[in-house]
Amino acid sequence: MKTHWIAIDWGTTNFRAFLMSGSQPVSRISQPCGLLSVEKGQFASTLQTLLHAWLEELGNLPIVMAGMVGSQQGWHEVPYAPLPCLAEDLAARTLAFTTDWGSPAWIIPGANGNSRFSQPDVMRGEEVQLLGLALLHPASQHTALLPGTHSKHAQMVNGEITSFATFMSGEIFSLLSQHSILGRALPEQQEDTDAFLSGVKAARQGAPFTHLIFSARTRRLAGEIAETGVHSYLSGLTIGYELQAVPAGQQAWLVGSPSLTARYQLAAGELGLNLSAINGDDCFIHGLRHLFTQLQGNPS
Repeated sequence: MKTHWIAIDWGTTNFRAFLMSGSQPVSRISQPCGLLSVEKGQFASTLQTLLHAWLEELGNLPIVMAGMVGSQQGWHEVPYAPLPCLAEDLAARTLAFTTDWGSPAWIIPGANGNSRFSQPDVMRGEEVQLLGLALLHPASQHTALLPGTHSKHAQMVNGEITSFATFMSGEIFSLLSQHSILGRALPEQQEDTDAFLSGVKAARQGAPFTHLIFSARTRRLAGEIAETGVHSYLSGLTIGYELQAVPAGQQAWLVGSPSLTARYQLAAGELGLNLSAINGDDCFIHGLRHLFTQLQGNPS
């Protein structure tokens, strides 16, 4: 019989857990209860409540966690693994502890280093997805984009994360669409592919970003984009602007949810970029399974 364990991606806004039987997920939990919604000192009780059905049925299963759960605002702060880093480096810096109800638990450390733009940068959770990508598609080199609230552009050499850079595209879109004049007094928004691609094309023109985003208002006023397509246009602007950082002709992986990677591929096609999509959950599960195997051999 295969051994059960629990893989968790606990981020700032979302919580996702996978009940694993060996290397295969057999059940999933997804809740909007990330770090921002957990009261101080309540991580253990929150997790026990979320996992209650699995724990009641199968006992005090091992739990392996990654993401912002290991940040300063998380359950237990786990110092980053510096770049360049391999799976072995992540495993060596992983925090091991026992939960209040008796489950052995681990929190993966994340990674930090300087970006290619000479800025300090950090990631928590994406390092597991990158490891999974390298396991699923072995190669001497990988370039990967991990779109999200804080998108990551990363490079790997022989399975080792060598550099990455963060782009706040998702958060910028949220702020502009919900908390700026650009999104004020709009009707219910609809998916508008033409408006999205118009935003991607505008981003390609090289205008300063703070000037560029104002076109979401002026183009609406001029009747060039529909009032119901302003969010689509803003999405095209922010994603298109982010993709300017990908060198022309560069082949790269897109690691994320199917809906988000499809949006990035649509923008990439307009920009002449070759981006291949892979499911982010599959990468996360494979990466965390590999780390769990190492941790079982090195429980300390």
